[in-house]
Amino acid sequence: MVPRILAFAGSTRTKSHNKKLVALAASAAQAAGAQVTLLDLRDFPMPFYDGDLEAQLGLPEKAMALRELMVSHHGFLLSCPEYNASVSAVFKNAIDWVSRPQAGESSAVAFKGKWAALMSASPGNLGGLRGLLAVRQILNTLGVLVLPTQLAVARANDAFDETGALKDAGHSGALTGIATELIRYLRATATS
Repeated sequence: MVPRILAFAGSTRTKSHNKKLVALAASAAQAAGAQVTLLDLRDFPMPFYDGDLEAQLGLPEKAMALRELMVSHHGFLLSCPEYNASVSAVFKNAIDWVSRPQAGESSAVAFKGKWAALMSASPGNLGGLRGLLAVRQILNTLGVLVLPTQLAVARANDAFDETGALKDAGHSGALTGIATELIRYLRATATS
């Protein structure tokens, strides 16, 4: 079984530390034998979730496209920035839209029983750790099985070299470990 993993950062900023981090994780997962789709949430613009808007128009086109991608993958590599000790609005909004039930499906079809690996990078001393707690709670509520191992890269302004690689060998090893751990869990629990 070749695990299909969807990888993205919870940021749309062009030079996002979390985009760099998730790209490295995606490469590590590919090297370990997974089929990885790396996407940018900037390519999936959608309005803030509004129940009235949903009732009138249904899911926005980009929300439906993201939902289909999430449904078609076995697991997720997510690098989530911390905004004011919680999740970014763009990440939460994407999850809110994708979790909306569609005819004949449960609201959690894109999430339930799937595995996720979490990471973050932040200029602060905690590396986005507080935000990961919120991400973990959101995903657990939707039925995602989140790996206990995670990575928070502190002082991210100085953590990457000019090529985008992590300078610290310990961080690089931890990132590779998380990617291979996700693949191991996906293979161990594979049903299709």
